[in-house]
Amino acid sequence: MLTDADIQLHAGKIRDDGYTVIERAVDPDLVEGLRRALERTEREHAIGPARTSFEGFKTVRINNLLTYDDLFWQVPLHENVLPVVERVLDRECLLSSFCSLVLGPGQEAQPIHEDTQLIPLPRPHIPITVNAIWALSDFTHDNGATRIVPGSHKYDSAPQYGKHYDAVTATMPAGSVMLFDSALWHGGGANNTDDRRFAFSCAYCWGWMRQQENLQLGIPQQTARRFPRRLQELCGYSVYKGQFGHIDNHDPIELLGRERGKRMVWEATDARKARTGEAK
Repeated sequence: MLTDADIQLHAGKIRDDGYTVIERAVDPDLVEGLRRALERTEREHAIGPARTSFEGFKTVRINNLLTYDDLFWQVPLHENVLPVVERVLDRECLLSSFCSLVLGPGQEAQPIHEDTQLIPLPRPHIPITVNAIWALSDFTHDNGATRIVPGSHKYDSAPQYGKHYDAVTATMPAGSVMLFDSALWHGGGANNTDDRRFAFSCAYCWGWMRQQENLQLGIPQQTARRFPRRLQELCGYSVYKGQFGHIDNHDPIELLGRERGKRMVWEATDARKARTGEAK
């Protein structure tokens, strides 16, 4: 488990370099279990490769993963990953998207891009999304390890789509997690081996942002009711700063049978006034 100093170190690397790698962050037994769960999900639901060149014609991407296997619930909550995300964003961040990235043999390299370039904010800007790439296989030069342009999150523009850029290959052993500011220029590598490369993309955003996946509608409520409370909050059953995301002045987590997490901002203001008046 990461210490507070570790968390601060990794958060600082994301701020300064745009990315950090936590080597062997995940127990090997969990890595193996997650791989088996992915293969089983593909098989049982007949999920095949993506249908666009950007996603990869030889890449299997399974979205809305939390609905398929309870084991996947451990990923967004992992004790060696989420605290770093919360240090870069805050404790009220949301899960933005969670999908598999399984590159088949012969998958071509993905164009260099950044994940938030469609959001109309001038660059550079504060981190608004943090992506965690989970290596469920060894990430190597040959099997499609993610390529990154260190420091590019500080550039004043997004990359030109389809243009070649010099990039660093983020090699790492299975069980490692690379976290990066989603404004960092990056792209999946080419898989020139005979084996599949297994990975997850688990992205988080500020609580005031719209998530990339609509998890409140995509996840059946009977499934969300079984989630740990923290995962429910990450999926959007929460209110940011007591204001954004409420339902008729109520915390949406009440829809799942939970007690509300906090007062709405207006109630909290009155409560402070009442306490101040009592003190006088």
